[in-house]
Amino acid sequence: MKKLLIALLINICIFPFNAFAKDDIASYSIQDALNLAHAKEKLGSDIKFYFGDQKFSKVKENFGEFKTNKKTNAFNKTDLEACQWVFLSAMITLKDRAVKEGGNAVVNIKSNYRDNLTSDRSTFQCGSGTFVSGVALVGDVVRL
Repeated sequence: MKKLLIALLINICIFPFNAFAKDDIASYSIQDALNLAHAKEKLGSDIKFYFGDQKFSKVKENFGEFKTNKKTNAFNKTDLEACQWVFLSAMITLKDRAVKEGGNAVVNIKSNYRDNLTSDRSTFQCGSGTFVSGVALVGDVVRL
């Protein structure tokens, strides 16, 4: 009887949290995220980024398509704060890959959250749960 009572109390405590679990996907401004001071500091200006169908100069060398899939702790942050933070993490990954490959730009950057590819020159997609937010990007590392 005591075990049954304990199991019942555990279920009562756990199920309300499951009922209110959040799983939102939203679009956020690329420019707003890139304009943050820590974004400018971390990304610098050595590597150029082109989103969606933004125009760029002729590609001299293409090093291939690369993907990122980053998550961040969203606890005690707004969705906007968490999504901008994890977007920066994904952008740093693309920058590091461009440097490693010898490129000077990442072009055709698209959101790829949950393998749902979306191309937009002004927004990125971010998924926000109760405790975690995530951004997945894909782009071509090139030398312009």
